[in-house]
Amino acid sequence: METINKKIGIFILNYNGINWLKQTLPNLIKYSKKAEIIIIDNNSTDNSIQYLETHFPSIELKINIQNYGFAKGYNDILLKEKRFKYFIIMNNDVKVSKNWIVPLLKIMQNKDVGIVQPKIKSLQNPNYFDYAGAAGGYIDCFGIPFCRGRIFNNIELDTGQYDDDTTIFWASGACFMIKAKLFQKLNGFDEIFFMHQEEIDLCWRAQNLNKKSYFAGKSTVYHFGGGTLEYKSPIKAYYNHRNNLLLLIKNLNSRFIFIMFCRILLDYILILGYIFSGFFYLKNVFYILKAHGSLLLLLPKFLKSRKPNKSNLIYNGSIIFDYYIKGRKKFSQLK
Repeated sequence: METINKKIGIFILNYNGINWLKQTLPNLIKYSKKAEIIIIDNNSTDNSIQYLETHFPSIELKINIQNYGFAKGYNDILLKEKRFKYFIIMNNDVKVSKNWIVPLLKIMQNKDVGIVQPKIKSLQNPNYFDYAGAAGGYIDCFGIPFCRGRIFNNIELDTGQYDDDTTIFWASGACFMIKAKLFQKLNGFDEIFFMHQEEIDLCWRAQNLNKKSYFAGKSTVYHFGGGTLEYKSPIKAYYNHRNNLLLLIKNLNSRFIFIMFCRILLDYILILGYIFSGFFYLKNVFYILKAHGSLLLLLPKFLKSRKPNKSNLIYNGSIIFDYYIKGRKKFSQLK
């Protein structure tokens, strides 16, 4: 296996995350000595830049002139980056563990592998998987994402049940390694997504180039989650609903019209649920409807950009049906 020897650039997108940088950077430096660390700042207003320049002058700092979001924030830097063979894309609220890079690099030696995700556990509850990524991601027949170790809000205790190295459908944007040439060949993240589910789109498009996404069971990182935008934020609901539908339009095969009809129907069932749940949830209703409005505006462009892929990693069942009707709360219970 090739050695690290500065072939790896660790890129961390930061937006008003000074408190996270204080907690995670010392740990990252300690366990990533042979990789280069680059902070990309999305025009923070919380003194993040001044803090980095004062306390970590050796860390390279790239500054975007405005908050470009996740997708363009990374693209503007990584699409022009020529120094590294591998990129590690990581959130600013991630803590790494000893020897976390080597297992990723080992799997990446396979020419068919383009993307590798470590095991992502909860920083708040370290014995449990993290919501965002856990032990690797999949989507069901309606395009709804779930993970080994996390289905909806049911998060599993890590007992070693997912320690195997295995192919996955998508790697979490919280932390993954990708071959630099592949990222650039894919033209990076789709910037219309802005944030949320752009990593699923990236991994799906990589499959069109016969590049697999993989999970490395021997590499572990810890993610706080919601460090920049809280999980319960209605803005997060807007981007998740909109981008998931855009994801399906871009990538699904000829069944996408039927699937889109079913997905929008599910959204309106959810809207009714929010309405009957009381006034507190009406903001969520507004943001889902706003997501549908944005979808209509973007529909012509996304129909033109369609490149369907018949992935054999799409779960043939409905995760909603399995979870709520059959009571299958864990990944290991799915067929």
